[in-house]
Amino acid sequence: MSERREITRSTSILGFATGLSRIGGLVRDMVVAWFFGAGFATDAFFVAFTIPNLLRRFFAEGSLTAAFVPVFTEICQLRGEDEARRVANICWTLLTLVMVAVTAIGILSSPLLVRSIGFGFGAVEGKLALTDGLNRLMFPYIFFASLLALATGILNVRGHFFVPALSPLMLNLSMILSAVALSAVFDPPIYALAAGVLLGGLLQLLMQFPVLARHGFLPKPDFAFADLTVRRIAGLMVPGIFGVAIYQINVILTRLLASFLPQGSVSYLYYGQRLFEFPQGVFIVSLAQAVLPSMSRQAAAQDLEELRHSLDFALSLMLLVILPATVGLLLCAEPVYALFFMRGSFDATDVRQTALALAAYAPGLLFVGFSRILAPTFYALKDTRTPVRVSFWTLLVNAGLGLLLMVPLRHVGLALALSLASMFNAAFLWWRLKRKLPGLGAKRLGLLALRLLLPVTVMALTVALMLRRIDWLQGGQMLTKTALLAAAVVAGTVVYGLACLLFRVPEVAEAWRLVRRKFGGGRDGGSGSQ
Repeated sequence: MSERREITRSTSILGFATGLSRIGGLVRDMVVAWFFGAGFATDAFFVAFTIPNLLRRFFAEGSLTAAFVPVFTEICQLRGEDEARRVANICWTLLTLVMVAVTAIGILSSPLLVRSIGFGFGAVEGKLALTDGLNRLMFPYIFFASLLALATGILNVRGHFFVPALSPLMLNLSMILSAVALSAVFDPPIYALAAGVLLGGLLQLLMQFPVLARHGFLPKPDFAFADLTVRRIAGLMVPGIFGVAIYQINVILTRLLASFLPQGSVSYLYYGQRLFEFPQGVFIVSLAQAVLPSMSRQAAAQDLEELRHSLDFALSLMLLVILPATVGLLLCAEPVYALFFMRGSFDATDVRQTALALAAYAPGLLFVGFSRILAPTFYALKDTRTPVRVSFWTLLVNAGLGLLLMVPLRHVGLALALSLASMFNAAFLWWRLKRKLPGLGAKRLGLLALRLLLPVTVMALTVALMLRRIDWLQGGQMLTKTALLAAAVVAGTVVYGLACLLFRVPEVAEAWRLVRRKFGGGRDGGSGSQ
């Protein structure tokens, strides 16, 4: 039960900090849409940013965290603080050297990388050249982001989640201020956004240093690269680069195919994915990040029964939150884009097309969430090969479906293909994990899904009836629209919670009890410094 309280506490802290960062991201996207719309320049920027951002997911948020956290947890538990600091310093030094090399290679090979990702841009004069210039300017971001990921892993194992989760807010603020203050300085103005990315990456890393110093983990040079523990982390990380980043690889494939579609398609998919990633960042990533240290401790102690219970609890929480979030995305897509984005160069047609992309992304949200929990479970068990095999087949599924659906449905078909591929990925991971954790079954999740049908239906009807009261694509009435959308979201949340209690969904009562014990001063609540 203590692990469940720890998972709930950490998820709540991460969710709050990430929520603030995502709100900053929404404001950032509003600013980008206002200044640049959806067209030539934004297509180039989003493809250019995709390259260092993908590498960040590969080296940083994905494989590095998944490989480092289980091993570092084991060192802290079994070998003490001094050994943990020594291993951390070796990792700092090695990662710095590797990422300097990766950054240099990336800048030099930028034309090849850009042509590979945005191949279809070659048909539009100047588009590949602009994408290349933006990519060269932003590529050092991967250096800062990778070191940030190592700092995040260290702090998460030490029980500190808030500041690392808040760091994306610094990136968003940097991009917003750069777009507003520097657009008139750069030619073309879109370069201001790229400068904001680079500055934001540096600031994200620097804000971790005071917390690292407080825990005694400020980086110091140590070149003992032959250390067996470091080699073990590297051995887990190399295959994990491909396995844990499968969702991002599929996003890249989607944008590659979208580059052959009419102008604006890449931007529609990007803006659609941004709102899709809001619940993903606030809850899915937070829960996955919170549960990994707990599962790593249980795996290190060879307590597979408790690990299975932690996994079951995490998946139940995922279903409880993400199922209504998916329905909410479908209902609120057009109102949200009309309210926050339909101004400047972003018109009603852009709103409709972006909302359609989001509607196609939304069904995959739950399965993305399941995969973000299931894949790290393999890493906690020191198995990095199975997610790689699953990833390979998922890539083939996404590529095949994307090619099949992009012809009749254009960018909407590509988003739908990604949702179906996410479903396949989660199902395949579940099937393989059942072999490692006997007793893991879908019965409890299936029963929970059935219990949630009525609460979700009541919530959907409530929100839909409220949103029908206004024409969202008509200009004006900003205060009325804002108030109505906010009221619909609050009403939907309250109705869903009350309906869950009315229909006696036990997981709701359990989750609420754990939160109250931890944050409300209950007798079982522990303390955790942040």
